[in-house]
Amino acid sequence: MANLWKQEGIPHKGWTLENVYDVREEGQSEDETDYETCMMCGHEKIRYVHVVSHPDIAEEFLVGCQCAEKLTDDYENPQRLEKELRSKTTRRTNFLKHKWKISARGNEYLNIDDHHILIMEDNRTHKFTVKIDDQWGNKHFDTKEQAKVAAFKGIEYYKEKGLWYNRLQINELVWKQKH
Repeated sequence: MANLWKQEGIPHKGWTLENVYDVREEGQSEDETDYETCMMCGHEKIRYVHVVSHPDIAEEFLVGCQCAEKLTDDYENPQRLEKELRSKTTRRTNFLKHKWKISARGNEYLNIDDHHILIMEDNRTHKFTVKIDDQWGNKHFDTKEQAKVAAFKGIEYYKEKGLWYNRLQINELVWKQKH
């Protein structure tokens, strides 16, 4: 792909970072991943894609972190967002590596940060569903692995919303309310 940094008519400043995403899908290996190529510099094998837009350009550009920094003149957020994505990917990988226990009813479960995560198979449909503490998920999955990924996403959702507390944090909150 051409180097758009050298092409006339392509602005070098004034871009806005719209999104950052990971092109690697759940469970996909490095060899199976369809990487992007940076639309500005032509660098191949971009895994964490930064989507930028400009008021004078009709299409969004898919670029790497360094080009996103230069285009947006922001040398913090592109790196920070990519780092957060990388960290989330590592957490997901580690979560999926956990050794799950088997309940008396034959369901897989984990206890993490004082929370109970359960993967239950429906005996009638043979689909799997997730329960985090007392909250059942409303989706059903074909495989346990898909349900475990959904459990991870549920935990991440609770953490993002500030609803994921461990026993120590709860005790601290109770103490603060009393004093």
